[in-house]
Amino acid sequence: MTTRLSPAIRQHVAAFRALLVFTVLLGLAYPLVATGVAQVAFADKADGSLVRHEGKVVGSRLIGQNFTDSAGQPLREWFQPRPSAAGENGYDPTSSSASNLGPENDDLIAAIKERRSQVAEFNGVDEADVPPDALTASGSGLDPDISPEYAYLQVNRVADARNLDAAQVRELVKDHIGGRALGFIGAKHVNVLELNLALDRLGR
Repeated sequence: MTTRLSPAIRQHVAAFRALLVFTVLLGLAYPLVATGVAQVAFADKADGSLVRHEGKVVGSRLIGQNFTDSAGQPLREWFQPRPSAAGENGYDPTSSSASNLGPENDDLIAAIKERRSQVAEFNGVDEADVPPDALTASGSGLDPDISPEYAYLQVNRVADARNLDAAQVRELVKDHIGGRALGFIGAKHVNVLELNLALDRLGR
């Protein structure tokens, strides 16, 4: 005599089979295929757009980083990035975030005023010449780029610290200005890490 399963049990068995099939397809096969295609077609981007210098990984084109001394003070011989609210010291990929402070928040207004004064003094310029991206953090806190205006503002300070011709450093900045995505999305920008690596080569 053949024992027939109840409708409820048959439904559970069918659901379990579907679970196994979709787990294999979407949980194993699809990720493996996508990873394989990415490694073959876009190996650099798939690996994090890592930047190597003298055989060592020094950062990523996609994630900003600080150029500071052991005390956390910005180094005069390097171009500096925009502020970051990601993590205690900034640019922490595990704490990607903005400050979430509104434009009328007293703490944000005070921080902007302090940054404007510090950036102006550090670069030897008037406070009115400090561009917005030198004062505010990006939404992610990981922005690797600065505006051409902020890069040009830093030229004289970097050139003096490295005993280089300012015109030569200014030309280096010009060569590293990236255009808008697709020609119309976003704004022109300068990748700070790539600019600093080019600066390091220039000084040799």
